[in-house]
Amino acid sequence: MTNTVLVTGGSGFVGSHVLLQTLAAGHEVRTTVRSLSREPQVRATLERAGADTSRLRFFAADLEKDDGWAEAVAGCDYVQHVASPFPPNQPKDEQELIRPAREGTLRVLRAAHAAGVKRVVLTSSFAAIGYGQGQRHTDYTEADWTDVNGPAVQPYMKSKTLAERAAWDFVTGEGKGLELAVVNPVGIFGPALNDDLSTSIWLVKSMLEGQMPGLPDLWFGVVDVRDVAWLQVEAMTNPDAAGERFLAVAGPAMSIPQMAEVLRAGLGPAAAKITRRRVPSWLVRIMALFNPMAREAAPRLGIQSNASNEKARRLLGWQPRSNEEAILATAHSLIDLGLVKA
Repeated sequence: MTNTVLVTGGSGFVGSHVLLQTLAAGHEVRTTVRSLSREPQVRATLERAGADTSRLRFFAADLEKDDGWAEAVAGCDYVQHVASPFPPNQPKDEQELIRPAREGTLRVLRAAHAAGVKRVVLTSSFAAIGYGQGQRHTDYTEADWTDVNGPAVQPYMKSKTLAERAAWDFVTGEGKGLELAVVNPVGIFGPALNDDLSTSIWLVKSMLEGQMPGLPDLWFGVVDVRDVAWLQVEAMTNPDAAGERFLAVAGPAMSIPQMAEVLRAGLGPAAAKITRRRVPSWLVRIMALFNPMAREAAPRLGIQSNASNEKARRLLGWQPRSNEEAILATAHSLIDLGLVKA
């Protein structure tokens, strides 16, 4: 059945993959960008990836402004709300992240509710589930929430947690009748489609280029962007997804040294610049006294947070790619796009 679907943030890493899969499923698709000047670039990116963009329309809308949202969502059956700020560095004022994430989510939900949309699928994050609780030896599940007042919870984690909580509060209050499903991905890897790279992709790029002088004891959950997009699209129409959260995680968390080993094993000579040097955690903690990036990393050193994908597998039949496949797909795409400096 053909539906009309709005995908917010279509120029981003996840948004572009959601567009690809929504178009491939045969739907009439719309997407929002902050400026319509991005339309030619987004179309070209999707077409290079094999998409037929004749069923894709663009609308200008900004998460921090009301303009454009009513028009973008009018006549839509479903909304995929993917857009959210994710800066490379933490802002000095946490409200620079929290306000647009929370208010932008509510702005999209209000527009969807007013337009009679059936269901919104919100791209949240593991950042809304697994932080502020220190070291933990059991898997996180969809029942868990980040403690925004917990230790070392950074503005991005707060923004995703508060935005998702606001979404659930909305649909149980003034937004009654609007269905909500939420996807909570861990670190998203997989094939880049252009040079607009996410933070996770930059991590792999910096290792391949030898820009990472040492490998710290930092751990990440891993999931392939194509599997996140599949989960988003399935959660849009599957009756079992209404009112549910779904963790998107491929397997156990990986450390940066483990990722480096996967790249070396899978790429051969193309991985020659990846360092084998480990950075001792005590050194990172000393660097944190004067280096902002080290300061962000220090509280997470050695913490391996694992999450369960049992719910997505059981309710939606999700079958994600392995950690290794996601990491290697990232690297191959960067090489194929010519984005790794010689």
